[in-house]
Amino acid sequence: MTEPLKDGYKQINPTRCPHCGVSRPSMHLLSSHKTNYFDGKAHEQKSWSTYSCSTCGGVALTRTPTGSLYIDKMWPESATVSDAIPERAREFLTQALGSLNAPSGAQMLAASSVDAMFKEKGLKTGSLYARIGEAATSHLITAEMAEWAHEVRLDANDQRHADDNATLPTPEEAKKTIEFVQALAQFLFVLPAMVTRGRGKPAASAAKATPKAASASTAETQAPFPGTTPY
Repeated sequence: MTEPLKDGYKQINPTRCPHCGVSRPSMHLLSSHKTNYFDGKAHEQKSWSTYSCSTCGGVALTRTPTGSLYIDKMWPESATVSDAIPERAREFLTQALGSLNAPSGAQMLAASSVDAMFKEKGLKTGSLYARIGEAATSHLITAEMAEWAHEVRLDANDQRHADDNATLPTPEEAKKTIEFVQALAQFLFVLPAMVTRGRGKPAASAAKATPKAASASTAETQAPFPGTTPY
């Protein structure tokens, strides 16, 4: 359970920093303002605050509605990992999101998540290189997605084997790697689960569904409700 954000609180601890991905960061209050909105019938007041992450220095804007003690929105939003993704792949992806401040580790964890997703779809033999090719030829993923998956695999191999000719990745490069993994998870698991729920079928069957190859989109995100530390 999270504690409510109240006027005068100087620190929040969201689930994850929306910039560097650190779990439960300390984000310190920079400024706070109140605004009024009039829709022709009634006034509505909202509280707006900015906070800075003590790890990366990134700034987030939060909103608290009139009469509420809880933050209901944060910008940018912190990425979360859908429960529709199988446990092993989900855990690797969650750890990758929390390791953006260590980009090499984040890329290796992202590649492990891809590996686990393909195994969940029955592609369990051979190297990851071979299984990416098999996923494309069986139309589990598109040819373009396969090319991107190979890039993720190669980036992770460079870090895993400490290749002398490979440059160390930046946090932005690690973010791009994770974006692909989120898109792949959306395509293979999250969207089929949404379709299954929409059609009223048991959710358990969604993880076994194999979608036709199509364009992938980014994973679902939502803003956390942060805990707070008072003055």
